[in-house]
Amino acid sequence: MRRINFINPFGSTAYDAIIAKTLTHYCAEGTAMDVTHLSNCPPDIDFFYSKHMIEQSLFEEVMRSGEAGYDAVIIGCLYDPGLRVARELVDIPVIGPLEASFQMAANFGHSTMVLTDHRKAVPYIYDYARLNAQGATMRGVDAIDWYVKDMIHDRGAVARDVVTRSQEAAAKFGAETVIMGCTIIAAIYQEYLMDGGEPSPVPILNPNLLALKMAEGLADLHRKGGYFLARSGFYMKPTGHFEDEFRRARKVWNASKPEF
Repeated sequence: MRRINFINPFGSTAYDAIIAKTLTHYCAEGTAMDVTHLSNCPPDIDFFYSKHMIEQSLFEEVMRSGEAGYDAVIIGCLYDPGLRVARELVDIPVIGPLEASFQMAANFGHSTMVLTDHRKAVPYIYDYARLNAQGATMRGVDAIDWYVKDMIHDRGAVARDVVTRSQEAAAKFGAETVIMGCTIIAAIYQEYLMDGGEPSPVPILNPNLLALKMAEGLADLHRKGGYFLARSGFYMKPTGHFEDEFRRARKVWNASKPEF
């Protein structure tokens, strides 16, 4: 049995149910997936100051997941918040949905683009695409102009916008496929399909599903000794007095968590 923790990086329970509804169906045999959320942090990640506060709570949850025996962790937001830092902290695979989508997009078409939630996210995702060495086959980024705390209450309108805007955006950028650039929008669209909705004629890549499948595969490799992080450079762990400093800092943080 492989255990995966899908962490909604929000200080809210509002999104847990729809992720569980639209993702657990796709778990492979032998996968037990929990959908969790954070505490002591803002309820949404739409703005960058909130994102940085959320990341500290997220790091704690990632470490607790490793301590609790999970085989992999998925950070459930297309910002991939704290992803690279989290890999410094644990030896189990930590998966970011956007990174996973970029890495797997070529299996679905020659070119792709990202259709994200709102305009503020567009330049962030452009920058992230460069960080992930996406070349000319990543054609562009556009937004459907919804914020996460609004979209959860009007799912039908969000799904309709996905169908319409995915076609428009793919044509605008000349992309064959579209990465759904928000885990909650992806879940809403998946729910729409599960309820019999007519899919977009443009192939839409659901980052939740891609992250799940990458997590399952790397979890299996890790359990069989085939996955390990290089600890000599970027993902080096603190050792010696640096480790002592890290443990003191973690203790202070956990003793003084803010309330929201």
